[in-house]
This record gives sequence, structure tokens and C-alpha cells, in this order.
Amino acid sequence: MTIDDAILNFSPGSLIALSVVLGLIMFGIALDTSIEDFRAVLKAPRAFAIALVAQLVLLPAVTFGLTLLLQVGPSIALGMILVACCPPGNISQVLTYRARGNVALSVSMTAVTNVVYIVMLPVNLSLWGGWHPTASAILESVSLNGWQMLLEIVLIIGLPFAVGFAIKHRWPAFAKKVQPTVKWVSLLALLGFIIAALAGNFQFFIAYVGVVLLAVFLHDAVALGLGYASARLGGLALYEAKAVTFEVGIRNAGLGLGLVFAFFGGLGGMAVVAGWWGIWDIIAGLALATWWGRRKARGATGASGPDSGVTANDTEAVA
Repeated sequence: MTIDDAILNFSPGSLIALSVVLGLIMFGIALDTSIEDFRAVLKAPRAFAIALVAQLVLLPAVTFGLTLLLQVGPSIALGMILVACCPPGNISQVLTYRARGNVALSVSMTAVTNVVYIVMLPVNLSLWGGWHPTASAILESVSLNGWQMLLEIVLIIGLPFAVGFAIKHRWPAFAKKVQPTVKWVSLLALLGFIIAALAGNFQFFIAYVGVVLLAVFLHDAVALGLGYASARLGGLALYEAKAVTFEVGIRNAGLGLGLVFAFFGGLGGMAVVAGWWGIWDIIAGLALATWWGRRKARGATGASGPDSGVTANDTEAVA
């Protein structure tokens, strides 16, 4: 049996738990989001536009090309495309802070782009997955219902975000008090869930992880590199480029894993890709953020933030 035929097992209760965890993550993001965050995006339109194009257009397109270059199996290819079509993970804010990047920009971009992804995730998945020469057969076999996926995403992303945003607006002191706890509990719960998912299907993971190790490693490196290259080629300072790098490179693979079980029956290649990505993405992102954060600051600090690691050539303002 190949990885394209393998079906990972998951109980209905576990799937409900995953949806709750993902909703809690979005709730935590919303508790830390204000109207000012949306206004902040308008004050830095170039940075936001670069991050949005890199995520919605460039990352899925480059991922599509990478699956063809690596000649991976259909389920692995669709798993990579699904991850690329997922919204950014809110751990990007933690990594941006650790890297001494523009945290305010990271928070603003994550808040706005997660709303955009409610519609764009199913659209992008149907588009790029449908174009793929081998993965398209999987979409046809499951008869993917875009409207049903949209509803699922609204319930997992949109509703918790709306509730959290309302609480933040109505009771800001309460939101500020509970937000750190909600954020870390939800992140640890998601990581624990991914580990449990892989452990519960350990025989499949051991049998097939070697097939996806290189693909996930390269895909994650490409995503982070694409974020950085887009920001720098777009004329952003290093301070902002760090935020864009993690905004593009860190994906909500937990949501992708949930969608694999909800719409694709736990298909082996897709599930292993999403599950391993969720772990490796944090490892790679943390390594990059730590390296950036430990670099000695050079040149002016000023508007680019104290100790940000910005060089004298990186002090240009964001448009």
C-alpha cells in the first residue's frame, strides 16, 4: 500500500477537539486585535500588499512548481498545496518578537489576512489543486464542496474571531488579562494534538515520513525564503522584512490537518504532510528567529526599533 492509499484513523471526538483548539487559537488572536490593527495596515500599505501577494499568489504558485519538480505522489502534492493555501499561524507574532522584528506589523497582518483567508482558502485550494496533473484526481474523487469548506472555515476561523474581537472591544481589560493564557494554551494544545495524531498513527508515520521529510523541509525553507525575498525586493527595511518572512513562512498547518480529516478522509500523504509541517515549521521558524534575535544590532535603531538588528542600509521607511 502506498502513501496515496493510506488512510489515517481519527475518532469523531478527536476531530471535534481539533476544531475547538483551532477556534481557540483564532479567539486568542482576536483578543489581541483592535480596530487600530486594521488601521495600522492602511498606514503600511506596501508591507501589507507584499505579504498578501506573497501568501495568496506566490506561495501557492511556487508550491505548485515544487511538487512538479520533486515529482511527489498525488496526496503529498495536494497536502503541500493545502498547507500553502492555509492562513498564517499566530506563532508568527512570537517569532517576529524573538527575531526583533516589527511585532505590531505582524499582529496587524495576521489579523487582516486571517479574515481574507476565510474566502481565499477554498478558492486557492480548488484552483491550484484542480490544475495539478495528478492531485486534481483526488479533488474530483472527493467531490470537494467549496461552499461546505467555506462554512467549515467560517465556523473555525470567522466565528471565534468575531466573538474574540467583540470581547476585546467591549471589555478590553478582561481581554488583555486572559489573552496570554488563551494564546499559549491553544498553541500548546495544537502542538500536542499534532503529536498525538502522529503517535496515534505511528505505523503510517514511520512508514511514510521519509517520503515527506525532504518535501516539507524544502517547502518550509521556500516559504520562509519567499517571504524574506518578497519583502526585500519590495523595498522594506529588515525590521519589517522579518515580520513578512514569518507571516508568509508560518502556516496554520493545524487547520490544514483538520480539513484533511473533514474533507479528505484522513488521506495519508495529506495528513502526514500537514502534521509534520506543523512541527517542523515551528522548529525552523524558531531557529531563524533565534539567529536573527542574537545578531548584534548594527547601524541606526530609531524608527526600526531598538536592538532590531537593522543595518545602516535598512533604515528606509515603509511606504
